[in-house]
Amino acid sequence: MILAVGTVLVLLAGFVGGIFGAAVGALAALALSGLAIVVGELAQLLIDGRAVGLVATLGVDAAPLTAGPLSALGLGPLLGPHVAFAGGVGAAAYAGRKGTVDTEFRYHPAKQIRQPLYDRPKALAVGGVFGLLGVVLAAVGSLLPVDAIAFAVVGSGLLARLTVGYPVLGRFDGTKILDMSPFGAGAYWGDGGHETSEGIAGRHVVEPWQPSYYEPLVVLGVGVGGGVLAAAIALASESVLLPFGLALASLFGVVAGIRVSEYPVPVTHHIALPAAIGALAVGGTLPVGLLVGTAFGVGGAILGELVQRVVYAHGDTHVDPGFGALLVASLLVALLVFAGVFDASAVPYL
Repeated sequence: MILAVGTVLVLLAGFVGGIFGAAVGALAALALSGLAIVVGELAQLLIDGRAVGLVATLGVDAAPLTAGPLSALGLGPLLGPHVAFAGGVGAAAYAGRKGTVDTEFRYHPAKQIRQPLYDRPKALAVGGVFGLLGVVLAAVGSLLPVDAIAFAVVGSGLLARLTVGYPVLGRFDGTKILDMSPFGAGAYWGDGGHETSEGIAGRHVVEPWQPSYYEPLVVLGVGVGGGVLAAAIALASESVLLPFGLALASLFGVVAGIRVSEYPVPVTHHIALPAAIGALAVGGTLPVGLLVGTAFGVGGAILGELVQRVVYAHGDTHVDPGFGALLVASLLVALLVFAGVFDASAVPYL
């Protein structure tokens, strides 16, 4: 009976979390998940006494906290990315298909994951269903040697795309799947022969996930920068999740449209988590950990770009390239653990 009640409560939390993600917008929900993880990790570090050096470095008084860690809230069946973010993505796909979202968005409206949908009851209900589905998919993913949350986010996103009746990989019209050059050339459906019968004239033929950060050298640069930073934070704090949470929390800058010079805040969660795992899984020594962590950060950046070119750039809904990269990276990490190269204790999903 206890197990049955617990299961019902978790599923109910998933439904409510999905509604919440749809109401505030998928991207804001993901940033809130990151904020909960950061608060939880910092609280645990201070309680454990491991954060004194880190906090002193930052110039902050190391006052002890009495609150318990909140990381589980940011990864659980209420605010977890597989619930709140996935619910928001599913709701956005539905609302975009029905034509009830922001028409000023530069891409297909079903990809508009910034917009809150609190005033659309049907979209909220769809969000709740996909939040509940995220709980189920994460339970399935936990039986596999992969990141269960990434598995659920990607699976939910693909199911949302299929459910609203869009092609799995998207529309091509002769464009090669990895070719981003039509975006740089300013090619739109309806121009230069790029016309179809689906009523999509006026859209970009190719829609990069991060329009300012898709060129190879830029991807490498962001991977190196994000990998070094995430690895350094992981080594200083002995926390795998803190860099990941910070990367997710930085999405508040994306939601707010903050720009540094002419560039928006980059999305880096697919860089931060592999970098943190790589840094700590080889023993946590500074030179080796920093080098391995940076390499894994670059690998995450490359995987993210490859995934976005395959499942996002030509598609009509949001299937998150970051979590797609984390899913692939998690399989590689699992293989390294099974081979005895990585320490399993540094991998949060094994």
